[in-house]
Formats: sequence, structure tokens, C-alpha cells
Amino acid sequence: MAIGALAAGVAPDSVLPAAKAAALELVVVEAVDLHVVSGQARIVVRFTADDDDIAAQVAQHVASVTGTLAVVESWRATVRNGARWNSLSTSPSNDRDSPTG
Repeated sequence: MAIGALAAGVAPDSVLPAAKAAALELVVVEAVDLHVVSGQARIVVRFTADDDDIAAQVAQHVASVTGTLAVVESWRATVRNGARWNSLSTSPSNDRDSPTG
């Protein structure tokens, strides 16, 4: 997820734990990470899911919860196939019609 401005009163260090907690409500979380790329914060929440549909639902939930704390500029769900990470076909188009952007 690419993160933009924080909501009023939200501490920057609360966003990553909230994203993790949102995923933990539904699945086992393997890892979370925060990167800054070209000045933009990017959160990664890696988790296991039984199938692609569940993974997409979890990703949507994480993005929605995170969106209550900060602007989610874009997000995508990916699946690991061997050594590659591929976008799920159910990921959003990341435009203004997306519920989080």
C-alpha cells in the first residue's frame, strides 16, 4: 500500500500495527514492513490465505482499515508463484473509484 497524508491526530507509528492487526483478524500474518520510496511510505503486509479470493478480501480489509488512519494512495494484492510475485486479477485498478483511494 502506498500511504499518503495521515488523518488528523493519527500518530505515524500507529499505521503499520493497525494494518497488521486488520490482517490478523482474518489470517496468519507472516511479516509486515515499511519502506519509503521516492518520499512515499509503502506498507507491505504478507500473509497466508487458503485461496486467491480470500487473499483479495483480506487485502481489501487491510486497505480499508488503513484508510481510516491515512490516505491509501494505492494498493494491490499479490500471490507468490515460485520465485515470482504476481498481482491478483481481483486487485483494484487503484483509481478514484477504489473504496480506499
